[in-house]
Amino acid sequence: MKGFVFGAGLAALAALPAQAAGDDVFTVVAEVPFADAAQGVNDAIVNEGFKIDYHGFIGDMLKRTAGDVGATRELYTDAEFFTFCSAVVSREVMEAEIGDIAYCPYVVFVYEDAATPGKVTIGHRTLPEGGARDQVNELLGEIVRTAADGF
Repeated sequence: MKGFVFGAGLAALAALPAQAAGDDVFTVVAEVPFADAAQGVNDAIVNEGFKIDYHGFIGDMLKRTAGDVGATRELYTDAEFFTFCSAVVSREVMEAEIGDIAYCPYVVFVYEDAATPGKVTIGHRTLPEGGARDQVNELLGEIVRTAADGF
């Protein structure tokens, strides 16, 4: 999967390899302050009409527990995730395949890699392609792109 670089105020996009775990993760990279990117994710979800169920601060947790687990390397300058669900889309997906409850809630993440300050990755896990799941991938992709396009 490819990601995109969004420069502050730049209209041109350049493809970059995703900074993600695997082919089942879609990401974009924005050159913006982390706090702006995180707020952009929050706003993109809310502006779609969804309620954020949980806002997790995974970067804070990793920093707080680094000494306890013997960590010697800083991973993120900051990292957060947002969970939410769509009653309409989720029902349609689960009516098509009842086991797709496994994909709910939906998660959008944002992080700044400590090794590349100033570049913030925004993304989501993709559901397997096909049928009603494609709606979820489109929705999550749109939220990620909207969050990144705000800059």
